[in-house]
Amino acid sequence: MLRFRFLLLGAVLLSTGPALAQAPAAPPPTPMGLTSSSFTDGGIIPDKYTQAVPSPISPQLSWTNAPAGTQSFTLIMHDPDTAPGHNPTDILHWMAFNIPATVSALPEGVPTTPTLADGTVQPNNFGKHPGFMGPGARGAVYHHYTWELYALDNKLTLGPDATREQVLAAMNGHVLGKAVVSGRFHRPLM
Repeated sequence: MLRFRFLLLGAVLLSTGPALAQAPAAPPPTPMGLTSSSFTDGGIIPDKYTQAVPSPISPQLSWTNAPAGTQSFTLIMHDPDTAPGHNPTDILHWMAFNIPATVSALPEGVPTTPTLADGTVQPNNFGKHPGFMGPGARGAVYHHYTWELYALDNKLTLGPDATREQVLAAMNGHVLGKAVVSGRFHRPLM
């Protein structure tokens, strides 16, 4: 009787084993994407978004495939090709956090105010002003300007006086996804 049970169990396993082994795996989720209609990823940033003009405006940005559970977004734009004051911190050109999870784009020309009507907070950039600061590198070499968008599972409990270090520390452990787009710019020496 015991032998019959083992044979029956073996037959069941053999008949279902191949079916289990051939079950298709679920496709991985599509990663979050960040693009701009103002410039191509890796391309030259047009002057109207840079310090080549007296009043640069922020470029348009849009994103797709935010992870499930996203409660807010944080945007950080910086120039990783610099080391002002001979230290490892680069130049922060724009930071915005608590961008609502329902938002999937920022228009061209976001106001440079500490807070926006939708609750987005824009701390001071390297130039000590809230909101966007256009690229301004001088010289013969192009600098790369990077926009990093983070999807978070919470909203940050920080205000417009927050530093980048404080924002990054508050984000730690809450990042669900990240997307990056970059552009290049330089101004000839005068």
